[in-house]
Amino acid sequence: MRLRRQGIMIDRLLDLLNSLAWKNDSQVSDCKGTRGTEILYLWVAEASGPVVQSDLVIGLHRKLTDLCFELEKSGENMSTLDATRAELALAILFLNKAEARDKICRAIQYGSKYLSNGEPGTAQNVDKTTSLARKVFRLFKFVNDLHALISPTPQGTPFPIVALGKSKNALMSTFLFLDQFVWLQRTGIYKNKEGAELIGKVSLYCWMAGSTCTSLIEVAELGRLSASMKKIEKKLNNTDKYQNEEYLLKLKKANDRTLALVKAVMDLGVAAGLLQLAPNKLTPRVVGGLGFLSSLISCYQLLPSPPKTKTP
Repeated sequence: MRLRRQGIMIDRLLDLLNSLAWKNDSQVSDCKGTRGTEILYLWVAEASGPVVQSDLVIGLHRKLTDLCFELEKSGENMSTLDATRAELALAILFLNKAEARDKICRAIQYGSKYLSNGEPGTAQNVDKTTSLARKVFRLFKFVNDLHALISPTPQGTPFPIVALGKSKNALMSTFLFLDQFVWLQRTGIYKNKEGAELIGKVSLYCWMAGSTCTSLIEVAELGRLSASMKKIEKKLNNTDKYQNEEYLLKLKKANDRTLALVKAVMDLGVAAGLLQLAPNKLTPRVVGGLGFLSSLISCYQLLPSPPKTKTP
């Protein structure tokens, strides 16, 4: 859900931290309470993209920790939900550093599946070993969607989109949580093979349903963006719309949403293929091809935003 906005969000988060975390005690107390911490941790969750360099993540974590101590010393008590969201936000800062490596491994995994086409050999061995390695990267990753599930949505978002978004968060969090048991079984820690296979199948159904929710969300958001862009075009009359910053911003969002929709549909096909819902059409080669292309899109989405050009 981030789609190359990490650079902008990092800049804004740094501005926010600089304005809050390094002020004196009386000024820090101004940002205490539910509203202040809510804004802060929402920024953290949005800005903690996997492209953030590790030293920057550590720096942000330290600043946030210092600010938390200042807020705690001020005597303001947070609700249990706020405290949970705060802890999850800090956990996301740490856990998301493995995201880029996971997507690269995913491309290798599904590329190998495409080459092997389900036949024994080197390519299939690479597919299986990389799949197992990726599960290590995803340990405790379910907290990302759990955090999004209990966090408030932007004001003005239509209820159907909110419902789909929360459903997606719940499904993806469940998928990632259950997938850990598959890893435990494959490493020999969890001995119940039949139970692990059942859990693995349920987790894949959750992934497929979550990808369906993502697809519907992107379609709905594209519809909203299209209507908004048409309104801007009417206001501009004969003026070149490509010279209008607001229109260009909407156009970029629409392009990002379209790319996310394509990826979600591909992931839906991959999940259906792994569940063997249509074995004649979704062969291992087709599933591998869809997964490989989806992985390339994910890697593209994780690329840093281009540097800002500052006018003198």
